[in-house]
Amino acid sequence: MTHLNKHSMVSKVGESWEISDVENDISVVANGALKNQSLSQIVEKYKESLLGHHVYQKFGNSFPLLCKFIDAKEDLSVQLHPDDLLAKERHNSFGKTEMWYIIQNDDHAELIIGFNKKITKEQFLKHLENGTIESILNRERIQKGDAFYITPGLIHAIGAGTLLAEIQQTSDITYRIYDWNRPDINGQLRELHNELAIDAIDFDADVNEKILNKKQDSDLLVSSPYFSVSVFNTKDQTQRNLSKIDSFVVYMCVEGNTSISIDAKKETFARGETVLIPACVKEVHFQSTSAKVLEIFVP
Repeated sequence: MTHLNKHSMVSKVGESWEISDVENDISVVANGALKNQSLSQIVEKYKESLLGHHVYQKFGNSFPLLCKFIDAKEDLSVQLHPDDLLAKERHNSFGKTEMWYIIQNDDHAELIIGFNKKITKEQFLKHLENGTIESILNRERIQKGDAFYITPGLIHAIGAGTLLAEIQQTSDITYRIYDWNRPDINGQLRELHNELAIDAIDFDADVNEKILNKKQDSDLLVSSPYFSVSVFNTKDQTQRNLSKIDSFVVYMCVEGNTSISIDAKKETFARGETVLIPACVKEVHFQSTSAKVLEIFVP
């Protein structure tokens, strides 16, 4: 996490949950008049003014997105997530649709997205039985600025040497199907969830439709019912008009340094930092220096 200027007393940090309303991992305001108040507290207090009218009507006092940075030093587990219907039935939770934006990567870094050929449920179970799952995984080489949209049921994994931003529904439901047969620090293999996963895998997923390679500044990366994500350079867009967005807006700085101001109140905004803008704010300004920023809201 050193690239993102993250400091921790822990020697190895793989994730930084920037904006979270997940139980037991709720974000706390870092500065300003609301300093030290939790995200759940300010949502309950400010309601539509913070979330936006249509967001509050749908989600009430629950913040609907989880925004994080992930730094993978080794291959992460192969997994998938249930959709809203299955997650509600099994876990009383929302499902998990997510997207990734590649911030930095090693030369040969890759992701696993889906299968490398058409696989049936029966064939998948046979590969599980034979221990040959690796042979059917689709591997995608990556480069800085790539974006990937991960729908429920699509198997995926982040490869070693990858630093990315992840935007997802507020859910912590994951079905792990493979973990490279490696033991944990206690010498035990981590739990797999294949009995749950088998009914959640989307065997008809078209991998090509999920992969986005958007590299132009000021470009929409993902537009879905769950979130809209764009990337822009503050040198080109110093003012962002939010008057037509009936939602909070999250900004994640993924490159460079700038500042952000609302009604003449200015805060520095550097790589690795995340800012939550209430829905009642209709315009923000960025200092005209070169920083790359993700803009996230609920459409």
